Amino acid sequence: MKSIDDLPRLHLGVYPTPLYKLEAISEKYGKNIWIKRDDLCGVALGGNKVRKLEFLLADAKQQGCDTVFTTGGAQSNHAMLTGACAARLGMKCYLLLKKRGVTEHLGNQVLNSIYGAEVRFIDTDSYDDIYAEMHRMGVELAKEGHKSYYIPCGGSNALGAIGYAAGVRELAQQAEEIGLKIDHITSATGSGGTTAGLLLGAKMFLPGVKALGLGVDDDPFDEIVSELAQEAAGMLDFPLARTPDDFRMVYNLGAGYAIPNAEDTPYIEEMARMEGILLDPVYTGKAWSGLLKLVKDGYFDGEKNIVFFHTGGAAALFAMDLG
Repeated sequence: MKSIDDLPRLHLGVYPTPLYKLEAISEKYGKNIWIKRDDLCGVALGGNKVRKLEFLLADAKQQGCDTVFTTGGAQSNHAMLTGACAARLGMKCYLLLKKRGVTEHLGNQVLNSIYGAEVRFIDTDSYDDIYAEMHRMGVELAKEGHKSYYIPCGGSNALGAIGYAAGVRELAQQAEEIGLKIDHITSATGSGGTTAGLLLGAKMFLPGVKALGLGVDDDPFDEIVSELAQEAAGMLDFPLARTPDDFRMVYNLGAGYAIPNAEDTPYIEEMARMEGILLDPVYTGKAWSGLLKLVKDGYFDGEKNIVFFHTGGAAALFAMDLG
């Protein structure tokens, strides 16, 4: 088996990110709920994508690329963080975003400008259209002597997922230091890579711990996550032995992807007022709401300690109504 440390990696984030128990929330809901604060990873407004970008952009640099392309929705956290990390590395960044949602100069669009990323909106519902345009632009840039690197939506490929397997290794070390026995790890699932990394990381570093994806999009993440985890495991020559209950997807989509759901607002406000933590209305807020609904429904009965990965996204609070 290969070590994660054998792969090229840049050190962009400030790690380890904090892990602590949400005391007030845990008391209210009668369950020990811990939070892994990846929103405090030290880049821009933080979030899960930085762990992925450490591996993806290291690969880009190793290939001699000076330009990076990626995509997402109009308020994509991944796109913004790619712009931030690319700027730090002296790379030109092009963000080809779907012309859907809040395209005005608000939220992450403000940050994209600050980081110097070039944003182009494409009026399509198909990422295939966007990837085709990326490669067309890359061909033109190559004529000018540039070499481009293409990152999929959310950084969600096998290499990106390994970033979150490394995140679980970090979590396992923190848990061991404080004598915490984790039963379940959870996160928002918007493109699948983070959750795939959680699944793989649990198998590698927290045997017996279950992974739960809280879907904020309607893609078939049961299959996507499983396939990405298997592919990432293959990159490490790790035998990923699955069990029927090691991973599950639960969806809390509301009106649709990137659309705030009024039913989630009380949970977002509760987190802010009881713990002083901000969640966004389309990713972490929906995931958090879905998690607490499961707690109330008895989903975690018989389990003691749940860890919620806070995957960032606060900029959306300044672009959207909570609903």
